[in-house]
Amino acid sequence: MSEGKKYFDEMINDGLVRAPYQEYHEWFDKADTKRLAKKSKEAEAFFRRTGITFNVYGDKDQQERLIPFDLVPRIVSNLEWMKLSKGIEQRVRAINAFLHDIYNRQEILRAGRVPIELIANNEAFLPQMMGMSPPGNVYTHIVGTDIVRTGKDNFFVLEDNARTPSGVSYMLENRETMLQMFPELFSKIKVQPVSGYPKNLRRSLAACAPKSCEGKPTVAVLTPGIHNSAYFEHSFLADQMGVELVESQDLRIVNGHVAMRTTQGYKNIDVLYRRVDDDYLDPLNFNPSSMLGVPGIMDVYRAGNITLANAPGTGIADDKAIYSYMPDIVEFYTGEKAILKNVETWRCSEPSSLQYVLDNLADLVVKEVHGSGGYGMLVGPAASKKELANFAKKLKAKPSNYIAQPTLSLSTVPIFTKSGLSERHVDLRPYVLVSPNKIDITPGGLTRVALKQGSLVVNSSQGGGTKDTWVLEE
Repeated sequence: MSEGKKYFDEMINDGLVRAPYQEYHEWFDKADTKRLAKKSKEAEAFFRRTGITFNVYGDKDQQERLIPFDLVPRIVSNLEWMKLSKGIEQRVRAINAFLHDIYNRQEILRAGRVPIELIANNEAFLPQMMGMSPPGNVYTHIVGTDIVRTGKDNFFVLEDNARTPSGVSYMLENRETMLQMFPELFSKIKVQPVSGYPKNLRRSLAACAPKSCEGKPTVAVLTPGIHNSAYFEHSFLADQMGVELVESQDLRIVNGHVAMRTTQGYKNIDVLYRRVDDDYLDPLNFNPSSMLGVPGIMDVYRAGNITLANAPGTGIADDKAIYSYMPDIVEFYTGEKAILKNVETWRCSEPSSLQYVLDNLADLVVKEVHGSGGYGMLVGPAASKKELANFAKKLKAKPSNYIAQPTLSLSTVPIFTKSGLSERHVDLRPYVLVSPNKIDITPGGLTRVALKQGSLVVNSSQGGGTKDTWVLEE
């Protein structure tokens, strides 16, 4: 896609500063650019000192990297946010209802609204979850819904993250950094806070405790360990919630409960926020060679003696072929049309769609159905002839592994550069907490930004950065 202003800029459009940015723009115009450059370096030093890094899988050096932080915030008006949050809540309710249905009565399959083979042949579908109803029927306790914008009122859901959405620590640290660097901005512009997320997360998890829980629920965070790319986030959230961060060697099954080792002996855990993938969760039920899980934890879970957040098997809602049915799924379970639109999607498993995708590969974005982090995808307009030819071979070899979408004109938000403000493409990941009686959406979320001019890939693993996201008070 060319940089010929075919996109919507969220700060300055048609030569005019948009209303949400008015006060910020006035402040920026008067700001000393040398001071801003100095602040930008300070932010980088702070992130390095704090250890806010991530690993890139497959990187030859296995180096820990900083996620670049840009100090120009993304600003969303209160009215825009109200519309977005209403659509997000509707979608999250539908996803939970869908998960409960496909692991129990399977009414949507019987009604023919989603093809049976899409579930039956899906590696993310867990037969071990059949007949399982978690406390409060909550399957996705934490959801990250990736949203893109293409115009003033055009918002699309790009994908749903119902397994283990990451990045919330960056949302919190970005805000903390901005508050420290520019306190005068926050006294001038009224921005909704995000700092309540850890407290809300703990409260939301505790509200999902199993019936066997007596007294105040004990919550813990299960991490694969320090070599995981998101380890900083695991330890950060455990610390912020005031709960234990545990690894598999800290846990064992005691009298039908999962218990963690403490200085006073073993203590039962009621709710485990697990950042370990399904396949590695329980070597007795899944991958027998896993050293990251707890043998027998699924049996304790099925017996109703622990809540696992998110529930095993939720990954099927992340499947990009299932995503293409989300408008039907929303309507089936809520009786309403989807407020937030889906991006048009071609399922390569269907011969006519595959042919269309192969014929138009240079104009499309192609993704693996279970892919994440920007890996394994093709951005047609940015690909060479050789890359297109190689990807066409992959598509023909295993068409069911891919979906394709049009190349969207993602909106831009300026970043701060040595030569001033320069537009870059962005997306948004709001974070949603689900408990039996409440859906809590943190105002804003994580704005990811493609730091390379013209690039549409915002993932940190592909060189993207982040921004603080401001939702204005009314």
